[in-house]
Amino acid sequence: MSKIKKEQLETIVKYQDEANRISHEIGAYEFQKYKMLSSLDKVNNDIIEYKKVLEAEYGSVNINLEDGSYVEIDKKDVEDKED
Repeated sequence: MSKIKKEQLETIVKYQDEANRISHEIGAYEFQKYKMLSSLDKVNNDIIEYKKVLEAEYGSVNINLEDGSYVEIDKKDVEDKED
């Protein structure tokens, strides 16, 4: 049976180990990305639900997130944008 040189085997094993390490890291990053996207989706759903609570109390308004002030949304403006 023929074999490659010891140095050649060590080199190819080193490269393969590095490729495996990088592949593992990519998988870990992709899982972290999935978790973060899931968290973002939950927060966005929480925002939608809380907007419903605020709308029930204040009606259709635009809220200034810096100071809490708000202005009513004119339904005519909304209808004009939809057309």
